[in-house]
Amino acid sequence: MALPVDVFLDNTPMALFPVKCVVVPIDVSESSVAAVAAALELVSDSAQVHVLHVVLPSSTFSPEGEWAPLREGEVVGTVSRTELADYLERHHIEGVTQAIEVGDPASTVAAYAKKHRADLIVIPSHGYHGIKRMIMGSVAEQIIRHCECAVLVLHRSDSLAQSDRGTTTPLP
Repeated sequence: MALPVDVFLDNTPMALFPVKCVVVPIDVSESSVAAVAAALELVSDSAQVHVLHVVLPSSTFSPEGEWAPLREGEVVGTVSRTELADYLERHHIEGVTQAIEVGDPASTVAAYAKKHRADLIVIPSHGYHGIKRMIMGSVAEQIIRHCECAVLVLHRSDSLAQSDRGTTTPLP
């Protein structure tokens, strides 16, 4: 997927607006790969892309005590870092800045972007509709509301394909 770029006289691509820090919140699903790829197209150095995996607080309980929450950075720090590193390696994504945070996804992404003075957040949309969206909400929508920087939301290719099939029932 090529994003719009201007080209200098020497044929070097330049993003439409200068981007020094791009945050890409991922859930280690396949739809996140396109978001990382899009972000990498916008920067001159892959280290300017911050791949952020947010772990929900409810998934950070200690194996020793069933309801004893972990201290930040305990097991979550090592398990999630390994999971994120494996994910990036499996998809041949190199040189990006990797980050793990614990918290509510939308507010954690917004805080991380502000802390690192992000110019842009690139996020895939799961494309939930109807009751599923009402119950689960839209993290992308919440990020747009909380963030001070620009947000690029990418459609999932499979959600577009599904909506293009036309699931209407003819009237009798």
